[in-house]
Amino acid sequence: MPFYRFEDFESNYLTPHLSTGKAPLIEGKYMYFCLLHKNAGTGSELHYHPNELLIFPLRGKINAIVGRDRRIIGPGMFVHVPAFARHSMRATEDGNCQYLYIKDKTWTVVGLAEDEAVPEKAMTVDEVNKKYNVGDRDKHRKAQGTSQAIIDGLNTCFYPILEALDAPRASTRRVNWIEGERLAFGFFEVPAGYEEPQARTEHEIFIYVLSGEINARAGNENKTAGSGDIIHVPRGDTYRLQVKSPFTRYALVRSTPYLENRIDSMTPHEAEQARLNLKPN
Repeated sequence: MPFYRFEDFESNYLTPHLSTGKAPLIEGKYMYFCLLHKNAGTGSELHYHPNELLIFPLRGKINAIVGRDRRIIGPGMFVHVPAFARHSMRATEDGNCQYLYIKDKTWTVVGLAEDEAVPEKAMTVDEVNKKYNVGDRDKHRKAQGTSQAIIDGLNTCFYPILEALDAPRASTRRVNWIEGERLAFGFFEVPAGYEEPQARTEHEIFIYVLSGEINARAGNENKTAGSGDIIHVPRGDTYRLQVKSPFTRYALVRSTPYLENRIDSMTPHEAEQARLNLKPN
């Protein structure tokens, strides 16, 4: 099925011993697509993971750290966290926060403490929630070996997109495109009547409608997608988008050739180490 809403999925803690973050999780073949929620004043300890992470806040403010760069950010700011980069995201004291949270599938969504070595096998969300309660950091035994967390030498990872998600609209179609090693992010502002021509995508795509309405076709299915709707287009499938409302904003994320080649060429041992599930939702 190509159309989803996060409300239709169970929400779970993704790394309970290191973070209060809770999210419904949608799996594609190459990426995890989540909506992470954190209560005011709570969040994650400094940690890292072997996969690349994209963050786009939808509500509230976040005390964000990537490497040594510390900022308070909110909706309209995009954050790119390179693979192995040390980071932390905590909701400010004045309110809850919510953000799109996208990771590549070379590892699970479960993070590693900043002083923890990468284990021989990743833990799944089910496994980590059976083993730990939220805040069980003191019971967590560090893996043997040396941490691979990157702290210094990172370039700027914060990208201003717009002042707020309800900022005055652009007079034209406007696209902000940010491409990492494994995942790419696009922020689209599109006026009424604009139609993306039907195309067969060379990459896996997730689209999240922020505001307005889109007449969407994915594969052989059609839907008028509004705020909060998600469109998933597997690699090689066709899709078409036409703006129905006077104006719409949406976020689009996609896999890169590097990521596709890396996952498609994994050995059975590597796939088991990453706990890779290639079957999408």
